[in-house]
Amino acid sequence: MTTPEGLRYSKEHEWVRVEEGRVVIGITDYAQDALGDVVYVELPDMGAAVVANASIAEIESTKSVSEVYCPVTGTVVEVNSALDDTPEAINEDPYGRGWIFAVELADAGELEGLLDAAAYEAFLAE
Repeated sequence: MTTPEGLRYSKEHEWVRVEEGRVVIGITDYAQDALGDVVYVELPDMGAAVVANASIAEIESTKSVSEVYCPVTGTVVEVNSALDDTPEAINEDPYGRGWIFAVELADAGELEGLLDAAAYEAFLAE
């Protein structure tokens, strides 16, 4: 499993990459491995207002259906519509092509409440 440096992580297994006032969000390598083969992703609606830790999307795999939680508060400004045709990108490249959506942050201070790579790995080891 990989946990790239420079990202922030939630205890619900989402990752967050900061990009100029917005954040890109996906699920971690740990989460995609636990889910198994992803077969469908229900993306959030563009323009949707989201609250930190609220369910925003769903991922269906051969094992189960899992909620995706938004680790920050803001507005959905982009979705990865390529996942409609290639949901397996979440398994193949969870930190790259498998990103799920982007949010314009309402409060950048919320990022401080997320884990860095070392803290996320320690959380997984518990």
